[in-house]
Amino acid sequence: MKVQSVKQIAADEMKVGVSRVWIDTNSIDQVLDATSREDVRKLIDLHIIQKKQKKGNSNYRLKKRIEQLAKGRRRGEGSVRGTKYARFPRKRRWISRIRALRKELRELKTNNKIDKKTYRRYYRIIKSGSFVSRAQLRNHIQAAGLLKGDKNENSTSS
Repeated sequence: MKVQSVKQIAADEMKVGVSRVWIDTNSIDQVLDATSREDVRKLIDLHIIQKKQKKGNSNYRLKKRIEQLAKGRRRGEGSVRGTKYARFPRKRRWISRIRALRKELRELKTNNKIDKKTYRRYYRIIKSGSFVSRAQLRNHIQAAGLLKGDKNENSTSS
C-alpha cells in the first residue's frame, strides 16, 4: 500500500488530521507491506506510526502586553481609539460621580454631622450637578456652617 494511503488510514484510526501522522522512516518497508486497516493498527501499536503533538500557540506575548497595560503602559496617544466620551461615556461618568456624592451625603447623615433637612436639600443640589467631587460637597456644607461636629471641634481648639 502507498505511504499516503497508510497515512490516511492511520489518521482515521487515531482520529487526527493527516498532517499529524508521523511515520518512522527506518521502518518504511513495514509500512509499505501493510495491506489492511488491521496492519495499520498493529503499526500504531508498535509505535512505527505515531501522532504528532498539537502545535499550540504561545500566550507569552499576550500576557506580557496585558501586564504592561495593567501598569499603565502602552496607552499613549497613538494607542487611543475612540473619543474621550466613547472610552468613558458621559453617563458612566455621571453615575460614578453621583453615587460617590450620595454616599458621602449618606455618611454625613448617619454620623449625625447633618440633619435630615440639610440632607434632603443637598440631595437635590447634587442631583442638579452642582458639585464635581466629595471634597467640594464637604467644603460647601462646611462653609454654610451646617456640619454639626465641626463647630465643637473649632471652639475647643481655639
